[in-house]
Amino acid sequence: MAENESRLLMLIDDEPAQSRLIAALAAREGWRTLVVRDSETAIATLGTREGMQLSAIILDQWVPGDDACSLIEELKSRRPALPILMLTASASPLLAVEAMRAGATDYLIKPVAPDRLMQALRSATKREAAKDELQPLTEKMPAALDFDAMIGTAPSFRTALARAAKAARGHGSVLIEGETGTGKEMLVRAMHAASPRAKAPFRIINVGGVPSSSIESMLFGHEQGAFPGAFDRQIGALQQCDGGTLFLDEIDRLDRPVQARLADCVEEGIVRPTGARHGFRVDVRLLTASNLPLAEFAEAGHFDERLLAAIAPTTIVLPPLRERQSDIPALTRHFLARIGEQPGLKHHSITDSALHLLAAFDWPGNVRQLQSVLFRAAVYCDGETLTIESFPQLLELVGDFGHVASAQQDGAGVQLYTADGNLRPLEEIEADVIRLAIGHYRGRMTEVARRLGIGRSTLYRKLGELGIDNAA
Repeated sequence: MAENESRLLMLIDDEPAQSRLIAALAAREGWRTLVVRDSETAIATLGTREGMQLSAIILDQWVPGDDACSLIEELKSRRPALPILMLTASASPLLAVEAMRAGATDYLIKPVAPDRLMQALRSATKREAAKDELQPLTEKMPAALDFDAMIGTAPSFRTALARAAKAARGHGSVLIEGETGTGKEMLVRAMHAASPRAKAPFRIINVGGVPSSSIESMLFGHEQGAFPGAFDRQIGALQQCDGGTLFLDEIDRLDRPVQARLADCVEEGIVRPTGARHGFRVDVRLLTASNLPLAEFAEAGHFDERLLAAIAPTTIVLPPLRERQSDIPALTRHFLARIGEQPGLKHHSITDSALHLLAAFDWPGNVRQLQSVLFRAAVYCDGETLTIESFPQLLELVGDFGHVASAQQDGAGVQLYTADGNLRPLEEIEADVIRLAIGHYRGRMTEVARRLGIGRSTLYRKLGELGIDNAA
């Protein structure tokens, strides 16, 4: 929290209720919020003492006194490095494209969810996240709902899809494991669409995006007066989804008492709202997902073993993209086709050399990151074809290191001395070694880290510290 305590957010908005909400949400992570009501005041504020301390700007699309995109361009011209997030009631991809081209860092749709706002602020301002994820913008394309949209021929991926298709036809609980961005939610939607409960209630809850103080009532419900602040009766998601399906993403982030209570509910088929005198029998199919291997988590004492047994009679593991690099060309063409269907964008082809560049990267954000990077490239490409130059951040991480590897093969290696015969600074030598390793192992970051004897997280941190990548 100490890192965020001095951060100042400027909110350009003339709606008092919305301003209070956003300020309260931002305060949860240590942000102070400066609210201005119009574009003229916002521009003038940039030159003040407080304006020089700004870490981010959020502006409402309907801000008085200026067109939002024009205001974004004006703000960026005065403070190019300052992240700007646009808040709007429109879900139009065309507006998202226009905002991005004007210089917006991200695009938030009202009413904005608390976890979405926090994620956008963190991604826009946290250096480590920006470099690790290549600062992907959130995609505005609607998610596909069937297994045919799950692109890939890698054996581990096809095995996961086959297990999911078989499980979809049943009524039992299913646990899906995989790293962030591997497509767990998309797979769940495809399973629900193919299930006997496709037309029954379906709800998605991201446990990590709900305050721990609220998740219990959200799941189980409560009676009026059950605890201080329970002014009204609330029906929980488990009861709302009776006869249907409930998907709990990031279930590993549930508090242990809630895990035990959920285990009781799944085993008995009875929901007991907090403060209720009796329970309600429900028939809910529970689908869950975790970024962590829950079996190992449970063995270490961090997850309820009864709940694990209840939610994981079938477990499906989605492989990370770095383990299915042969699927990158097909995924790329699929995403480009979908991106080309969005208003304000056009269909792009891609050169073989650009595909080789994409295949050489490690993709720590997996398929979601690939889609975001392609979306960004398409937005800024004026021609018909994406080339290596369409991916400057990736080119710096992968493509520009090719000459270093060639130099090593020619015997040049890493230069230790300056022209005057003195040793080069250690940081410069370390940066060259990392560049050489990335080029030699063709951007396979896991292998690079292993050969250098460091962890992947340490490798990505060093990329930022040494200024090797300017990912935005």
